[in-house]
Amino acid sequence: MLLCFSIHSEFPLMTKEGARIEILLNATARRNPEGKVIGVVGECSVVTFLDLFFNSARSQYLHVVLIFEGIGQDITGRLAQEREYSKLIDTANAPIFGVDTAGKVTIWNKNAHKLVGYSSEEVMGQKLVEEFITPEHRARVQSVIDQALAGEGTANFEFPLMTKAGVRLEVLLNATTRRDEQGSVIGVVGIGQDITGRLAQEREYTRLIDTANAPIFGVDTQGRVNVWNKCAMKLIGYSTGEVMGRSLVQEFITDDFKAAVQSVLDQALGGEETDNFEFPLITKGGARIEVLLNATTRRDEQGNVIGVVGIGQDITARLAQEREYTKLIDYGQCSNLWGR
Repeated sequence: MLLCFSIHSEFPLMTKEGARIEILLNATARRNPEGKVIGVVGECSVVTFLDLFFNSARSQYLHVVLIFEGIGQDITGRLAQEREYSKLIDTANAPIFGVDTAGKVTIWNKNAHKLVGYSSEEVMGQKLVEEFITPEHRARVQSVIDQALAGEGTANFEFPLMTKAGVRLEVLLNATTRRDEQGSVIGVVGIGQDITGRLAQEREYTRLIDTANAPIFGVDTQGRVNVWNKCAMKLIGYSTGEVMGRSLVQEFITDDFKAAVQSVLDQALGGEETDNFEFPLITKGGARIEVLLNATTRRDEQGNVIGVVGIGQDITARLAQEREYTKLIDYGQCSNLWGR
């Protein structure tokens, strides 16, 4: 009985100079026109002869010579690249993980181990979403993985991850499609960033702004309101929901000061901050109030300008007093003139 077989294997081969090269072998049975096995054809760089003896039912020996011949493929460079790739991932200063097309963990570097607490041995082969993502975020994370498996990567996706000790971490993720040499999708690689501390600072920053005893507002690079604290709401009358996303200059500044206020915002967006700028604001009730403003450039973690934050001071009463004081002085001077 003749057996049909095919082999796909990697093996080392020593050159004449003593160097070791890695060979990728595909070996398939070779047959004559009558279907009898006459040898093996393989992707290899060597020709050899193998003697194979078959013991027949009559205890007679049949001597068959298999000719092992083929065309070689040197994969030494590819394997070296793969080892370097694995080394770079494992020693990266960011948590890196990977899953296959079934969502099972296939990559888990040292930084991921350090951050989450699970070793490679503990996570390999386990479902990332089901085992390590909080229930309320599983659908969102699975959607990102599915998109990457479909060839659509995702940048700056925030999601929570539970550590081995039960601590919740906030992670910023870039998910990239992973492909083999033929371009077929074989999984997803995710490069993460622990933003737990940063988010805590932002929440504290927001709390401080919201409870400050001065009106504070902020605009994005398009001049749309994105910060509006309680004091600003109390002073001007508009709630946060009423002003968010609206143009500060076009909707809340009097016509005669729109150009001047826009110039201050543009300067701050260009990195040039302004102190003690006076301008009027119109309240929800239609009253005009005078504000003294310090405009500061707002930047992200990379130093990119993302908007302007303004800290104001209501100087309406002070200006009224100054005008009254000036009026009294002028009146007193006039009285002195008439009394002469």
